[in-house]
Amino acid sequence: MTKLSVNRKQYEVDDDLDTPLLWVIRDSIGLTGTKYGCGVAQCGSCTIHVDGHAKRSCVTPMKAAVGKEITTIEGVSPDSTHALQKAWIAADVPQCGYCQSGQIMSAAILLKENKRPTDADIDSAMSGIICRCGTYPRIREAIKQAAINGGGK
Repeated sequence: MTKLSVNRKQYEVDDDLDTPLLWVIRDSIGLTGTKYGCGVAQCGSCTIHVDGHAKRSCVTPMKAAVGKEITTIEGVSPDSTHALQKAWIAADVPQCGYCQSGQIMSAAILLKENKRPTDADIDSAMSGIICRCGTYPRIREAIKQAAINGGGK
């Protein structure tokens, strides 16, 4: 059994240490907000935080997170009260919604590192997260709104 800290809760899982975190989080722990998109770290739908750094969970083995704090979209806020979640709703960002957990997780790291990002900063930080529906202008607007409302918290 391996102990993991996910969203400030302790879990014991019986997965191989080389199992990608995506599958440990979804299948063994039962948190399904983190999505499988491509499996090769190119689309960003599976983005999570490991000790405050954005990681693509589809290619990050469980052994890389043992002893570290893992945060999934469920850990951002259980009731959608985080500034990013509020801004996402206000800007009507999601269309199909598939990439949204990865988008929010990446945006959270951006705002943690840059409290007042420019459009260029946002575009650069978010460029690795693919939105099939093309809601990039709404994503940018939501991030700017969240920054005004303290989104790095």
